[in-house]
Amino acid sequence: MILCRLKRCIIYSFFLFFGLIYSSLLSAWELSGYVGLESLAFIQEPLYKEQHQHYISGVIEAELYHEWDNGTQSFAFVPYFRGSQHDSNRTHFDIRELTWLKAADTWELRLGIRKVFWGVTESNHLVDVINQRDTVENADGEDKLGQPMMNLALIQDWGTVDLFILPGFRPRTYAGEEGRLRPELAVSGHLAEYDKNGYQRQVAYAVRWAHSMGDWDMGLSHFYGTSRDPVFLLKTADSGAVNLIPYYQNINQTGLDIQATLDSLLLKWEAIVRVSNTETAFASTVGFEYTFFNILSSGIDIGLLSEYLYDSRGTTAPSLTQDDFFIGSRLALNDIQDSQLLAGVMVDRVSGAQFYNIEASRRFFDSFKFEIEARFFNGAPPKDPAYFLRQDSHFRMELSYHF
Repeated sequence: MILCRLKRCIIYSFFLFFGLIYSSLLSAWELSGYVGLESLAFIQEPLYKEQHQHYISGVIEAELYHEWDNGTQSFAFVPYFRGSQHDSNRTHFDIRELTWLKAADTWELRLGIRKVFWGVTESNHLVDVINQRDTVENADGEDKLGQPMMNLALIQDWGTVDLFILPGFRPRTYAGEEGRLRPELAVSGHLAEYDKNGYQRQVAYAVRWAHSMGDWDMGLSHFYGTSRDPVFLLKTADSGAVNLIPYYQNINQTGLDIQATLDSLLLKWEAIVRVSNTETAFASTVGFEYTFFNILSSGIDIGLLSEYLYDSRGTTAPSLTQDDFFIGSRLALNDIQDSQLLAGVMVDRVSGAQFYNIEASRRFFDSFKFEIEARFFNGAPPKDPAYFLRQDSHFRMELSYHF
């Protein structure tokens, strides 16, 4: 009897001991993320019979985070998955982040997969060249794929220098035959061609200096490697089929971004010079944002934005904005629901084509968030690069639960 009780006591102690260890380890890790349901509804009938007028998809993103060594080391893992109706190209999995960080007083080392953002302007991010755009996720190009990298940051009084080695090129994914926001010929991404092959194509290098001086924040960067923005070629296969093929060039790109914060006024400028084997191009986005804070003591802020976008490549530029004006407004209620709205219009100075964009979001019930986006395309003439979007005005709504 005594022996049985002793055995039970040892077993209970064993489970209690390892239970405490497991609880301690688990408490040292932070888990967050969200799951969401999206409705993508198009106003007009599709141009092509394979397409649909309504698409439903589900999304999940989680973040597992842990830090130790008095906060000087950390680990983050952010997997992402979207499952989409109709267009199989939009169903995709990505690791947005899988990073180990070691920080010291004058340097930081990051190894793994990350997203890096450079830039200051609202309507276009010219200098933001590290990550590939996740174009099947959202038409605005703001979503990016995770990029493998080794990043050493040297922190000095005269600025921070970031050095990057970027192994592993990630080609862009495009809407399939059944997807919307595509040209008449769906892009044959699997047939992509490159300037360089093997190791030269797979590894890129970048460096950036960033510094703040009084009211001025500035960054100067250089990137060498395979461009994340392809040009497109029409090629005829042996079968006679015509394919639209992305062609990725090897480039040198030097970028400059500057922002001046003058009380309620922000002055912004981004510019790049890009050299490839076919051309030397210059592009620039310049503008301002003026914010009226706490209007009538209501807590509401309203910002007014205006920018001009120029690209010397014209219709061959990777974006549809080569000679355009952007005007918009940002509304922040500054309430506990974090209610926000951004509305703007892009107007082509030459053709008069317009692209209207409205984005709004609001949290409720502590853990839920509702987002709605409306995008309208209007006035593009047949020879304009945006003409293929003439039937693709749409609403995107997403309801998500955050944990």
